[in-house]
Amino acid sequence: MATMASVATSTSRISYPMTHSFNTTCNFASPFRSSFSSLGWKKVRFSIGNRRGKLGFRNCSTLRISCGGLTEIKEDEFSDVVLKSDRPVLVEFVATWCGPCRLISPAMESVAEEYKEKITVVKIDHDASPKLIEEYKVYGLPTLILFKDGKEVPDSKREGAITKVKLKEYLDGLLKTVSIA
Repeated sequence: MATMASVATSTSRISYPMTHSFNTTCNFASPFRSSFSSLGWKKVRFSIGNRRGKLGFRNCSTLRISCGGLTEIKEDEFSDVVLKSDRPVLVEFVATWCGPCRLISPAMESVAEEYKEKITVVKIDHDASPKLIEEYKVYGLPTLILFKDGKEVPDSKREGAITKVKLKEYLDGLLKTVSIA
């Protein structure tokens, strides 16, 4: 008998702008389970934009998963979400295959929720964003960079895993330099 990977299941109600709505059950493979389970399933939200064709995720043009205050964005959304933001934005560059990225994921989600009144926290997939990786010289993962007024805050780039306590110290120090705290 073949062994199966553990899969976590959550039921969500998804509504579309017109009259279309349906209930769906979403399955997450085990690499994502640890990051979602630390928040509790109630905080995982799904939003689907520009529905095309049949009802279902594969026929949608966008699927954004947001955990607490942390949102994953794509390379083409970077300018609108990060550079044009009226508040500081902490960007985390990650990859699904990166062990340290998965290690700090719960701390990032917790900090995103805790600092949601001061900053916006976003996550960008390294493999799907080659232009951003080259432009911001992301050599190690995970990489954290704080942006304010459309520019990278000097000395804000940090590479590698970090504990929640050190992450908060890092953020508090940066927020003092940009006079937000």
